[in-house]
Amino acid sequence: MYRHIQALQHVSRRTLSSSSRRQLENKVTQKQKHFQEDNEIPIHLKGGVSDAILYRTTMALTILGSAYVIYELVCASFPKKKE
Repeated sequence: MYRHIQALQHVSRRTLSSSSRRQLENKVTQKQKHFQEDNEIPIHLKGGVSDAILYRTTMALTILGSAYVIYELVCASFPKKKE
């Protein structure tokens, strides 16, 4: 039993230590330059199309939610008619 545990430990160490690590390029400086440019674009839209879509979706949901709250307040402010 002890031999099996040692064999399992040996295999797990070998696979972990022999795995190759990918070297990723550091893109932080490029992103900093991109976001610090003075091109009169708001910071929340400098990320591209995905930022624009996210911004417009958020604004649409905010407007729709505000309109729904106002509608519900108006409905709640009038008493219900008794039949």
